[in-house]
This record gives sequence, C-alpha cells and structure tokens, in this order.
Amino acid sequence: MLSHFFEQIIYGLTVGGVYALIALGYTMVYGVMKLINFAHGELFTLGAFVGFFFLVTLDLGSFWGPVLAISLTVVGVSGITALAGRLLERVAYRPLRDSDRLAAVVSALGASIFLQNLIMVVSGAKYRAFGVDLLPTTFIQFAGQSVPVARLFVFLTAVVTMLLLYVFINNTRFGLAIRAAAIDQGAARLMGVDVNKVIAVVFVIGPALGGLAGLLVGVYYGQINFDMGQLYGLKAFTAAVIGGIGNIPGAMIGGLLLGLLETLGAAYVSGAWKDALSFVALILILVIRPTGILSERVAEKL
Repeated sequence: MLSHFFEQIIYGLTVGGVYALIALGYTMVYGVMKLINFAHGELFTLGAFVGFFFLVTLDLGSFWGPVLAISLTVVGVSGITALAGRLLERVAYRPLRDSDRLAAVVSALGASIFLQNLIMVVSGAKYRAFGVDLLPTTFIQFAGQSVPVARLFVFLTAVVTMLLLYVFINNTRFGLAIRAAAIDQGAARLMGVDVNKVIAVVFVIGPALGGLAGLLVGVYYGQINFDMGQLYGLKAFTAAVIGGIGNIPGAMIGGLLLGLLETLGAAYVSGAWKDALSFVALILILVIRPTGILSERVAEKL
C-alpha cells in the first residue's frame, strides 16, 4: 500500500513539473501585460512536434546518440518555439497593446485557433508515435522503492529549468527590469526600462519553456497529436490560477499540487474523475482565495 502511494507521488510530481513549466509561460505574460496568452497551449504543441521532427523524422539519435540528440533537440525546440512566441507577440498582441483588453483576448483566441489548425495541416490529424525509447527504462532504489529513471529525468528537468528561471528573474539586472515592468510599466519607462524589450523577452522565455514541456511530454508518453495543447494548456492555466497568476513561485507550486491531485485522485478515487478534480480545485480556489495560494504582492513576486 505504501509503495503504491509513493509511486503515485513520484508520478504526480512528474506530471506536475510539466504543468508548472507550461504555467510559467502564462504567469510571465500575465505578470507583465495582464493578458492571458490563450495561444500558449499551441506553442506547447509546437514544441512537441518540433521535437518529433528532430528525433524521429531526422532521426538524430542514430547519428549522434541519445544524449547528444536530445540535447540538440532541446536547443532546437526552445529556439523555434521562442521564435514563434516572439512572432506571435509582434503580430497578434503588439498592434493591440493600447486597445481595449477584450480586443487582445479575442486576438489571443484567434491565434490559438490559427496555430492549432496550422499544426494539423502540416502534421496531419492522426497521432504521431515516437516509436523509440529515448529515455532510460531502468529503475533506481530510493527509500526502499523502485523509481523509474524516466520519471526522475522529466521531473528534475522541469525543476532545474524552473529554478534557473527563478534565479534569472530575481538575481539579474534584466530580471529586475521584468519585475519593474510587472509592477508599473509607466514608472518603469521613467526609470529607463525598455518595456517593449521586456515584453519581447517574456514572449521568448515563456514559449521556450512551453516548447520544452511539449518535448518532455512527447518523449515520456511516446505519442503526440495536434490538439494536445488544449487540455495541457487548460491544466497549466488552472495551475497558474491556483498558485497565483503572475507569480512565478505560485506557478511552480500550483503545477506540482495539480499534478499530485490528479494522480492521487485517479489512483484512489477514479481515473474518470481525474480532470474533474482539477477543475473542482480551481473552483474552490476561486471561491476561497481568488488571487491564488501565493497571492500577496503578486506583481513583485514575478
């Protein structure tokens, strides 16, 4: 019984790490622009398909070996999704920055539909299977339990990436500029902060993290499809709201908590209720604590 519970905790943290990576993209954009980037889930999907192109279509693993192939793929996925995010900001959001908030929301929804259908047209509507084992299939012993190395790899990759982002935001000069723009863009401009550059960088970092999460999901589960970003994006948005949207530590905590809730709910309640439990948690948070778990000084926490 205890071993089963421990196994579910490890799996929940793995799934939660992926949710947290995607949620960081939502929370960074909202923190600076007070805008929900509804196209973020499609950038996650783009990352999965770019990873498929490198690892399966080009078959980098047979030329470079699995370690170097995955490393090159991470660089390629992050770069391409970052470029897509930058283009999205320039085309869909910047022209509407001074318009009514509703116009930006409609543009975000339109961008989401466009990207999803573009991926479907290019890749097809069928599931794509990676067909090769790119992650280790071995186990390690931890606290007397066998833990799959693949799950640890996904979880540790997500955690290390999130920690690097947290250090960048809180310990660098440009991170200070991002936090200043999140608090008050007008005051930040008066202090010499290039707000346009800050927003551009936010739309580079967020999609890059989302693309990396898409790659992790594709490699771990072994199959992807063109509309996978809808559910993952919605779950990540839920995680961001639970943690406190606009708050980077909140996105991390919200993602991990949501992953644990889903996994434990599926194991001990019913797999059919897994998604319902996530959204019940969202409703409860909105009713009890609408600003999320880490709600104090939300903008300054960015």
